[in-house]
Amino acid sequence: MRKILLLISFLLFCGISAQSISSAKISEVKNFIKGKNYNQDLAIFIDFKIPSNKFRFFIYDLKNERIVEKAIVSHGSGSVVKNSNSLRFSNTENSYQSSLGKYEIGNSYVGTFGKSYRLKGLDKTNSNAIKRAIVMHSFPCIQNEESAEPACLSLGCPMISKEFFRTAEKYIDHSKKPLILYAFY
Repeated sequence: MRKILLLISFLLFCGISAQSISSAKISEVKNFIKGKNYNQDLAIFIDFKIPSNKFRFFIYDLKNERIVEKAIVSHGSGSVVKNSNSLRFSNTENSYQSSLGKYEIGNSYVGTFGKSYRLKGLDKTNSNAIKRAIVMHSFPCIQNEESAEPACLSLGCPMISKEFFRTAEKYIDHSKKPLILYAFY
């Protein structure tokens, strides 16, 4: 028992989070990208089961099987279920809900929110992402660190902090092949 407490204390002291991505989700992405024109070394995961005020956006090293970066990410205002901690998801235009599934992170552009990345939905659950203008962008109300307050809500886009966006864009822009983003619940 003492060894377990020491190990937990060590992990907490070193800042290692207990949060992780299930091996099933990692395997699913590895199998999906295998032999395709996607980055085989990195993927981005969003675990919407984790509360919005906690790290739930993960840049993951598929070769070394480790999280290399983590951040706070928003979900859509339409995904909120009143008087519940549950979320709901949709692929429908004007639902303001986040969509689940695998996305190809496309080209960047400069728009209303500054630099943003187009997201192409690759599953039935997010196939309308381009039509819905679901993009990954930064927004000032998203915290860079975990906090007691939930993240502000989007219209369905995964929004990250301005500071973390600069970190994420280094991985995305330096990749010779498109990265996969996988949002799940």
